[in-house]
Formats: sequence, C-alpha cells, structure tokens
Amino acid sequence: MTAPPTTDEFLACVLARMIEGLRNVAVGTASPVAATAALTVQAESEGRTRASILGSRRYNPFNDGGSEIHDRAAQGRIDAFFLGGGQIDGRGNINLVGTGSYPNVNVRFPGSYGSAFLYFLIPRVILFREEHSRRVLVPQVDFVSAPGTTPSSVHRTGGPHALVTRLCVMAFDRDAGGFRLQSLHPGVELEEVRDATGFEFEIPADVSRTPPPEPGRLDLIRGVVREQVAETYPEFAATRIAAA
Repeated sequence: MTAPPTTDEFLACVLARMIEGLRNVAVGTASPVAATAALTVQAESEGRTRASILGSRRYNPFNDGGSEIHDRAAQGRIDAFFLGGGQIDGRGNINLVGTGSYPNVNVRFPGSYGSAFLYFLIPRVILFREEHSRRVLVPQVDFVSAPGTTPSSVHRTGGPHALVTRLCVMAFDRDAGGFRLQSLHPGVELEEVRDATGFEFEIPADVSRTPPPEPGRLDLIRGVVREQVAETYPEFAATRIAAA
C-alpha cells in the first residue's frame, strides 16, 4: 500500500502542476522542494522540459554560475523560476534583505541577489514559502527587494504567477495587483488562512481543494527523482521524501 505523501512531496506536486509544458525551468540555491518539482516534470516530459538546478553538478548547465541565469532570462530563455522571501506582501513584493528600518535591520535575510532582475524578466515566477504566517505574509514588506507590480509605463515581461504555502495556493492577478485564493490544501479551512495572512486577498464564492498528488507522479518522486535530488540535497532526499 502506498504511503501517504509527505508535506514536501505534496508541495512538490503542487509546484509541478504549475510548470507542466514549459521548456526551461530554473531553480535557485537552497530550494529542494522546487528542485524536486522541476526534476519531476523533466522526467515526465522525456526531454521537452529542461530543469536547471543551481548547486547541482549534474543538472546545472550554467558555466558561469548564477550570472548565466541572468543572461538567459534577458534573452527570454527561461520560462519559470521560483522565489521566496523573508517577507511577502499582498502586492507581490518580496523582501530578502531584513526586517526593520533599512539599513538598521533587526533581522538580516540572505540578500536580494538578482531577484529583482529575474522578477521583471521571467514570465512565470512562482513564490514559494512553506511557512504561512503573519510574520511572513505581511501587509507591507519592510524592504522591497523585488516589486510584484510596476506602473504600466514600465516594460516588464515577468512577474508573480502564484504563491504556494503549506496552507493554500493563491493566484496573482497582475491587472488587479493582488492575490486571489485559488485552493485550500486538504484539511485546511478558510478561517485558518485568513488568520495566518497579514494582507487582504480576494476570496472566490467557491473555494476549491488542492488536488492530492497523482499516484504515478508520487511514485516517480519516490523513485528516480529522489535519486536525482540526492545529488544536490542528500539529507532532504533521505529524510523528506519517502522511499519507493
């Protein structure tokens, strides 16, 4: 009997559905769940989707590290990317610098790196943060590392597509400049999401449930993809993905 999905397996399947059919998907460092999703879609596509995983020797075609991601993004050669944030607000702004009044921040985050550049150029940027709390999902970020929206006079080919957390999926409406609740994960109620979210979001009349992992996809993750992920994230593969 197949064991139920772990939280990370479930979220990897949620992310995988958002990148199906795309040609080039890039994943940054310290992103094992997103890497699992990208490698899963690559395996399913039989070569039609290419996953580029920073930090991997086997699945990283970039000769010049992260700077080559920027070059390819500028050339329109990356279709999707994943971004997180110490803070994310209802306008899709992300904060990767720190909390408090800059430059005297109270808590320091890893840094913005090329997030703003990629946010402007890659058509489908998926915001992923497993933690869903008012500490992370705030009314307004303390520092804008990368803006979710820009004036109509600014040329922009990329931007936020969706926000995925441990509680739900929110789609981003670029015209309205805000999030709309798309689905609740199994066992999660609407009030729980409301209580844990620091910004306002649109709630449709009929909120759907996030589908469970497809059995074939779950088997793939626990088999060949688990082995592939282990090359870059051995501890994650060993402890957060169930063995086939």
